[in-house]
Amino acid sequence: MLGRAAARLPANRNVKWGLGSNLWNYFPRVPFTDMLDVMRDTGFIGLRLTQFPQILKTYDLTAARMQTEASRRGCRIVTISFNGPLHDPSRRSEMIANAKAAMNFLKEFGSRHLVVFSPSRSNGTGEAAFRAMCAGCDEIGRAAGEMGFHAGLHNHMGQMVQNPDEVDRAMALTDRKLFYFAPDTAHLHLAGCDTAQTLEKHKDRLMLADYKDARRPRNARPDTFDRNSIYDLGDGEIDFAGCHRVLKSIAFQGWLIVDLDIARQGPRVSYERCGSYVVERLEPIYA
Repeated sequence: MLGRAAARLPANRNVKWGLGSNLWNYFPRVPFTDMLDVMRDTGFIGLRLTQFPQILKTYDLTAARMQTEASRRGCRIVTISFNGPLHDPSRRSEMIANAKAAMNFLKEFGSRHLVVFSPSRSNGTGEAAFRAMCAGCDEIGRAAGEMGFHAGLHNHMGQMVQNPDEVDRAMALTDRKLFYFAPDTAHLHLAGCDTAQTLEKHKDRLMLADYKDARRPRNARPDTFDRNSIYDLGDGEIDFAGCHRVLKSIAFQGWLIVDLDIARQGPRVSYERCGSYVVERLEPIYA
């Protein structure tokens, strides 16, 4: 029985699978090691940290202890969700310092990717704010390159890079030699993108991606996000087979993060279901 269960785990060869720590914020607090145990048991062996650096205080951890516990289970810390005032040139130095602190932390784990979220749409979507944001992205990208990292843009509902045209503009206005793309499939879909086509369009800058399933809600207000729109892989509307064919076409070797915002039967059940979908539906296309 244990042998059969192990055989069903994602292979983690070319495509390596991870999850996000934010899901556990929606459940009663458990030890950080419980999260790592779910990762080990379901084959999602990489972790994207959120709420850094506060997460260390939340779980009463040091970086060394986090590394020890993750390594003991064959897991890795992959990246951090980084937020900063990209649109505000007056705070550029502060933002770069914070990004460097995040990357210095990740360096201790052998990680080399920084996922960069755009600011809230409340900060403006006009041309000046958008161009300032893109300039901020390039500055982070330049700092990342100097540290041996790649930094990439993460799209999200309710943020300055949300809609299909905004994704394309952000890619056009940032330097392809400095700044990359770390898309979220669910938020692409909810914003009206054809997810597989978007990955195809920007595949030469694909650094890392969130594989998250979603269903477009009826009568949803524009620019809003309801985590109930997120589903386990295979339960939503996204063409992951098409996305996976894009990855195969570029011989992608990197991390896909199934960063669920909701787990209707708890994290372990959701990641077991997602793992089965990966093994049965996606690995035959590209593993």
